[in-house]
Amino acid sequence: MQTVPLKSTRLVIALLAAGLIGGAGVTVFHAERVHAAPVPAPAASALTGAGTPMALPDFAQITQRYGPAVVNITVTGSTQVSNDMPMAGHPGNEDPFGNDPFFQFFRQFQQGQGQGQGGSHEVPMRAEGSGFIISPDGIILTNAHVVHNAKTVTVKLTDRREFRAKVLGQDPKTDIAVLKINASNLPVVVLGNSNTLRVGEWVLAIGSPFGFENSVTAGVVSAKGRSLPDDDEVPFIQTDVAVNPGNSGGPLFNTRGQVVGINSQIYSQTGGFEGLSFAIPINLAVQIAHKIETSGKVEHARLGVSVQDVNQTLANSFKLSAPDGALIASVVKGSPAEKAGLKPGDVIQSVNGQSIVTSGDLPAIIALDSPGDRIKLGIWRKDTPLTVTATLGNAGNNSTLVASNGNSASQSKLGLTVRPLQGDEKQQDGVDHGVVVEDASGPAAQAGIQAGDVLLSVNGTPVNSVAEVRAVVAKSGDSVALLIQRGDNEIFVPVQLG
Repeated sequence: MQTVPLKSTRLVIALLAAGLIGGAGVTVFHAERVHAAPVPAPAASALTGAGTPMALPDFAQITQRYGPAVVNITVTGSTQVSNDMPMAGHPGNEDPFGNDPFFQFFRQFQQGQGQGQGGSHEVPMRAEGSGFIISPDGIILTNAHVVHNAKTVTVKLTDRREFRAKVLGQDPKTDIAVLKINASNLPVVVLGNSNTLRVGEWVLAIGSPFGFENSVTAGVVSAKGRSLPDDDEVPFIQTDVAVNPGNSGGPLFNTRGQVVGINSQIYSQTGGFEGLSFAIPINLAVQIAHKIETSGKVEHARLGVSVQDVNQTLANSFKLSAPDGALIASVVKGSPAEKAGLKPGDVIQSVNGQSIVTSGDLPAIIALDSPGDRIKLGIWRKDTPLTVTATLGNAGNNSTLVASNGNSASQSKLGLTVRPLQGDEKQQDGVDHGVVVEDASGPAAQAGIQAGDVLLSVNGTPVNSVAEVRAVVAKSGDSVALLIQRGDNEIFVPVQLG
């Protein structure tokens, strides 16, 4: 696993995706069901400082009972590699287009399709991750980044049986994916309550680090409710459990043998374990999984504010008793927040009675809600506490892919995952229509289209929704012309359909 270099002296975030096994030198990173009773906790004893016996967890019994419900996941697929990837340290190999966001397009147009070194190509990859069975009929939870771009997903049990798995759905925003294998009477884990988890509590992880199946590591909860860069919607559980590439998607157990989290990310300078591991709370994972199982998609709620932490100076300025809460820096025009009367300078102190300590707490709480939910916000405005009711909107992230019912017809032919533009995004991009590209693969990726591009039209027909894109592509022949906006530039991109 590789990390994203920022500065050599800084820790950087790295997804614990399946550890690379082989394939053209490419590295890939990246409703509660209780069917068994929690493990009793027979334990050795130790003495506290006061001389009082203290029970220690019996991790061996937890592993023996629930280890068989932890699976190894092998993924095969492909990833995009540029044909012009410059070789580091070789003068004269610098990209003449610099950081121009359209250099891939310009290079293709100048050199022509199939000529020279322009564009990119797919290379095969094989990777591994972990998961755990939550239903005896074969429902498995894992991380979305473990199965991202997967063509085949194979699940191996501890009894050496292997099954081809179907990806029922995945939600990149929270990094949750649900798999299904055709089997019955499978061993299952017990799902616990991550809200009751305490800092300092012992926890245990089972997974396949570097492909070593059913490896067990243990540690303690270091912190709760961590907000990570680009992942502020997940209140991560921080632990010092040894977690490495291949552990992704595996369970985090408490001392009662209940799953309280899904191991997902680490902070690392080397790509290996350094004592900072992060797990997705199981309460959040269960809600996302339930939505995927029942509707095949995940709709995320949206309030429409940008917030920042309250430090002591700001607390003094606003006459707050403590530097807590989420300070609203801006309110999106036409958003649920504006309709509820929220204003810049308001400090959100609670949501439905749940305290907001840092700005990261707010999106983490909103992530558990659904569009249309009404929430009560406790705010501080001009030295006065107020209560405001807001009806949450739709964040527009309906990008979960559903393999079971063929819901992504345009995905299979075109290779795009898109979502509608929000009002604030239209204003920011200076357009009045279009859809945002959230993922590009296959024909679209080969043509140079990237995540973040705005698709304005297909064959000259303006598009505003996933359904409109599908409809136009369905009527097309062997190719389509996509009008793409990237930054301030617009260009038609021809795509040969797969």
